[in-house]
Amino acid sequence: MRKMSEAEQREGDEIELREPAAVASDDAKSAPEDRADAGPFDASEVPAMRPYVDLGGIKVAPREGLQLRLEVDERANRVVAVSLEYAESLLQVQAFAAPKSTGLWHGVRGELAQQMTGQGAAVSEEAGALGPELLVRSQASAEQGGGTRIVRFIAVDGPRWMLRGVIMGKAAVDSAARDSVIDLFRELVVVRGEQPMPPSELLPLKVPAGVQAQRQPQAQAADPQGEATQA
Repeated sequence: MRKMSEAEQREGDEIELREPAAVASDDAKSAPEDRADAGPFDASEVPAMRPYVDLGGIKVAPREGLQLRLEVDERANRVVAVSLEYAESLLQVQAFAAPKSTGLWHGVRGELAQQMTGQGAAVSEEAGALGPELLVRSQASAEQGGGTRIVRFIAVDGPRWMLRGVIMGKAAVDSAARDSVIDLFRELVVVRGEQPMPPSELLPLKVPAGVQAQRQPQAQAADPQGEATQA
């Protein structure tokens, strides 16, 4: 399992981003039956002329009200995730290499659930629009205002990739807002490329002109249960 050495810290409902481990307990693909037609898409499945914001391993379809920011690992000087603010919610997405015929999400989901439960969070699995997802309730720190923090983990296994999303804000608890965020997730395009990559390796992301890359000097250590911890 490979961790980021340091990751950028955000205020409020920030999560720690790291690359998932491929777990062999269940390697079936997890994806909606209409994925190829309704997304999230592989780069080979969308028209070349359709406009997208090209971030390298992920392309984002522009839409009104969408704010996009890139999360940067300061020490490694690389982009590690895409943050999309929409419908009073935050969706953070990452794309990972995967085998051609098997998936990652079932195994990764089980590992996440075990680790977060061990950290004291309440974890439940729900059937979502894209397949199984994790709903995680944890106690926010005093610096984050206290109270209960609710996060949803979603993912889809595609052709030689897995696209994972973390939903925070209104969409984590409100079904109407969540539908809007799922629709946004399904418009994303994953650019896997032809280069060989080990399973679970993060697909490279880049900063295009006009897009903000979020950096902060105070870095954080990767935490396996998906929450920020002070380094």
